[in-house]
Formats: sequence, structure tokens, C-alpha cells
Amino acid sequence: MEAERYPRRIEIRRETYGSDAARALTGPLAAELLERHGRPGSGGEPPASDFEPPAGAFLIGSVDDADVACGGVCRYDAETAEIRRMYVAPDHRGAGLSRRMLDALEDEARGFGYRRVRLETGTRQAEALGLYRSSGFEEIPRYGPYVDDELSVCFEKPL
Repeated sequence: MEAERYPRRIEIRRETYGSDAARALTGPLAAELLERHGRPGSGGEPPASDFEPPAGAFLIGSVDDADVACGGVCRYDAETAEIRRMYVAPDHRGAGLSRRMLDALEDEARGFGYRRVRLETGTRQAEALGLYRSSGFEEIPRYGPYVDDELSVCFEKPL
């Protein structure tokens, strides 16, 4: 299906978190999370510096030169990266882009020398829960700003 739907070019590239390309995707992400959960996410807005090498990166996925997906990886601790701000535009879901973005983020984390990745998603994000579970992530206790957030589900995966 993916090859049929996207017969042309899919590109995943690094981008600065504060760039126009990043904001064009993180804005709709924030709006969608607010709509699904009825409040802003508990993780807060990360500083752009979190997504700068050598500790992190922010990626944009495009299909035929249209930016339609994003995600970032940043330092959680010396051995653990955190995946944040992962999003695929609604009209491009269901074609495998989220898995490709997740794979690219894991590759970035490996490249920075991390031994595992962790992330948080919401209880009302069934698609994300399915993606992470099917990609080898295991549920862990809520951590950091998510500890007391009943709408949060946290995961971790060794690299």
C-alpha cells in the first residue's frame, strides 16, 4: 500500500526545531493534542536547543517536497534519549510514515550514542499506542513531568 500511495520521493531530513517547517507541523500537533485530551500536554514546550547535536535532532518528513511529518530526539540522561513531538499530518496517516519517522529517530539516537529511547504518549492516542507497542517499545512507569498525569502512557526500548 505504501509504495502505491507514495510512488515518488519520501525524504526525512534534519531541521531546526524553531524553523518555519517545524512550526508548521508542531502547531497542528499541539491543536490535535488539545482536542483529544481537552488540555495542553503535560510535557510542556521543549527549548529548541534540546534538539541540537550532539545530544539531539529534530526531523521533518516530506512526501514529494511537502512537509507532512516530524519528530525529535533529545537527551534524557547519559544513556537514554527521549522521542518528542512526533506527528504525521492526518491526510498522510496509515501509509507507514510514522514507522519510518520512528525508525529515523531511533537511528539518530543510536548515532548520538544512546543505549535506549523512551517516550510519552496519551491514553487517547490509540494509533500511537499501537505503533509504539508494535515497534518493540515496552510500557514503563510514568516519568518526569508525566508522573502524575493519568492521561500519559510512557514507553522505553533498548537500542
